[in-house]
Amino acid sequence: METITIGNSAVVTSRIGLGTWAIGGWMWGGTDEAESIATIQSAVARGITLIDTAPVYGFGRSEEIVGKAIKEGGLRDKVQLATKLGLAWKDGKVFRDGRGTRIRQDLEDSLRRLRTDRIDLYQVHWPDLETPLEETAETLETLRQEGKILSIGVSNFSPSQMDAFRAVARLDAVQPPYNLFERGIETSELPYATRTGLTVLSYGALCRGLLSGRMLADTVFEGDDLRRYDPKFNGEHFTQYLRAVEELRELAWRRYGKSVLALALRWVLDQGPTVALWGARHPGQLDPVPDAMGWTLDAEGKMEIEDVLTRCIRSPVGPEFMAPPLKRPELV
Repeated sequence: METITIGNSAVVTSRIGLGTWAIGGWMWGGTDEAESIATIQSAVARGITLIDTAPVYGFGRSEEIVGKAIKEGGLRDKVQLATKLGLAWKDGKVFRDGRGTRIRQDLEDSLRRLRTDRIDLYQVHWPDLETPLEETAETLETLRQEGKILSIGVSNFSPSQMDAFRAVARLDAVQPPYNLFERGIETSELPYATRTGLTVLSYGALCRGLLSGRMLADTVFEGDDLRRYDPKFNGEHFTQYLRAVEELRELAWRRYGKSVLALALRWVLDQGPTVALWGARHPGQLDPVPDAMGWTLDAEGKMEIEDVLTRCIRSPVGPEFMAPPLKRPELV
């Protein structure tokens, strides 16, 4: 397993991280606790040491499951726990809240659910445009100096927002959506991170399962599954993306003897100071992990990938549908 140091901190972690949004159940059709615990423990056994979660994933459920899996497995000193602040909820509806008093409460709640005394990487989930960034940053820097958090990250922040944040606190990481199909950060956040020494935690490295190679044209998403509302998984968009996956599958096997999943992860890892976050829900889904390690894409392979994407995806869509509302509800 390849490793990376998170920014300017002393936190060293695996370059593949286990994302646990799906394990929380909410917007992913529920969760099976025993299966989720087995998945987390299996990930660690395979060399994945970064576990990325958030309070809003299942409204605390994901953190609770992660905490239980780590505690029961005696794994705390073998993993780096990354969680988030800055999203709250009321009556099942999510909103942004980066106020200093809220952050301290969020941290205590996360520590309790995760059954730990420290967070290795604490990240602002979304910028709260109703709270000065300086207030959020100052609170986090104080928590870092107190030893309750070991490194600081932001998620879904623009370079200008990160500049404002870095004027007050040491920033170590940024977590944007990034994969073969969602590449908006290549002209903004990625070069910014490279220039300023930030580690990029790429969430959605498999684009919500599209790049797993397991989806078919007749795949149905039910219940509260967020892919029901993702334009990529509907109509002609879905057809275009599936066509691209099929061509990438052929390319991956022909050039590298790898699966399309391994190709997608390797592509993310080859883009710079990156970590690929992978949202597995069952231990068996982690079997391809070794296939993404120990090799790199060559120049000709990269050119072939670009050709596939250009030919197959005529009307690309981004991940913007996932952004929470900008305004807090009244009386919060």
